[in-house]
Order: sequence, then C-alpha cells, then structure tokens
Amino acid sequence: MDKLVRDEIPNVIPVNELSRFKFTTLDDCKYAEELKKKLLEEVHEYLQAENIEELADIYEVLDAIIKFKSFDSAEINLVKQNKRNNRGGFEKRLLMQKVL
Repeated sequence: MDKLVRDEIPNVIPVNELSRFKFTTLDDCKYAEELKKKLLEEVHEYLQAENIEELADIYEVLDAIIKFKSFDSAEINLVKQNKRNNRGGFEKRLLMQKVL
C-alpha cells in the first residue's frame, strides 16, 4: 500500500503503530508520478463522498502539482479566464449529445 501522504502523517500515527510504516522521500520523477496517482485518488474519493473535505484534498494536490511544476498561479488564472471568455464556463449546464 505505497501512497503519497501529507507531510505530518508520520506525526499523527500512534507511536505503537509507527513501526508498521516506512517513510521515504521521493525523487522528482517518482514524486511527479505519485502526485498524478494522488490526484486520481482524491477525485475518486470526492466522487464517492461529494463533500467539502474531499474537494479540499483535490485543491491540496493541485497546489502541490503547481508548486512542483513551477507553474505560476497568476498565469493559470489568466489561462482559465481566457478559456472562460472564449468558451464560457459551466453555468448553463449544457450537455452535448451527438445526433446521428
């Protein structure tokens, strides 16, 4: 059960259970891979629970990806706004269906 965990998890595991786990610092390549897995995990958890805690977890993973990739948050917001301006958002709740 290898998985990326939050930084403080080693400190919240009860001392009597800590010996059951090993924590390793990942290199860049493995970290990038594990961030992708974590994002999928958190999205699946949100789809199951549909609560604010799981949505916050998605945001946390996205923040980690943004930092790791050295993306600029302002640039991300600009790209988002440009897409909204050119294609709209999702407020109209439109479903596109292919008609044969």
